[in-house]
Amino acid sequence: MELILKQDVENLGFKDDVVTVKNGYGRNFLIPRGMAAMATESAKKVLAENLRQRAHKEAKLIADANKTLENLKSVEVKLEAKVGQGNKLFGSMSNADVAANLLDKGFDIDKRFIQIVGGTVKALGSYTAKIRLHREVNTEITFEVVAQK
Repeated sequence: MELILKQDVENLGFKDDVVTVKNGYGRNFLIPRGMAAMATESAKKVLAENLRQRAHKEAKLIADANKTLENLKSVEVKLEAKVGQGNKLFGSMSNADVAANLLDKGFDIDKRFIQIVGGTVKALGSYTAKIRLHREVNTEITFEVVAQK
């Protein structure tokens, strides 16, 4: 079954992509939730026209994402957390904590676009996070979890 995605779907595709999925997944999950629409010939023609009109806007978004990428390279991210025995954290640090720290530094990045390599952080140390600024612009930053003073 061919569908046109109306929004980004994890592990499937981005908005306005034409994807092929199994009938049940499309009919029972994607279409009822408004994530996709049937890819008929007329819908594909409308999509192609919309993509042509949106191409120059997309170039500006990519330029902005690259500018943010350059600014991110100079930022040092340190997260403070309460620590127990053996440098273990009380609780854990997640992508939301990284997003909040970046917001304090002037970068408005949605937590859904930040992925910590290895999952949540439960100990002090240096870690890596993958950040998707745009569908074509991705980067990795390192951040450090330090003990709260």
